[in-house]
Amino acid sequence: MHSLAISTPGLIALTAVVTAAIIYLIIVAVRLTQRPRNRPAPSADLVDQARELKAMGQLQEAVFLVRGETGMSHRAATRFVNRL
Repeated sequence: MHSLAISTPGLIALTAVVTAAIIYLIIVAVRLTQRPRNRPAPSADLVDQARELKAMGQLQEAVFLVRGETGMSHRAATRFVNRL
């Protein structure tokens, strides 16, 4: 009968591959939780309101409006308003 013994270098290589695969899956899971894809797109009305606030020099109010309506982070809403 054949034994199922695995040599030491083979065992080390197998352990390294399994460990790398687990680390990769953890990284993918963390990235997916940080970037939700189901956010609604800003409406045309919201864009118009934010653009008006920006034109009046009320940037923080425009950012606050965009954050409240879309759930964007402060950073994302600031970039959005700056691009208007």
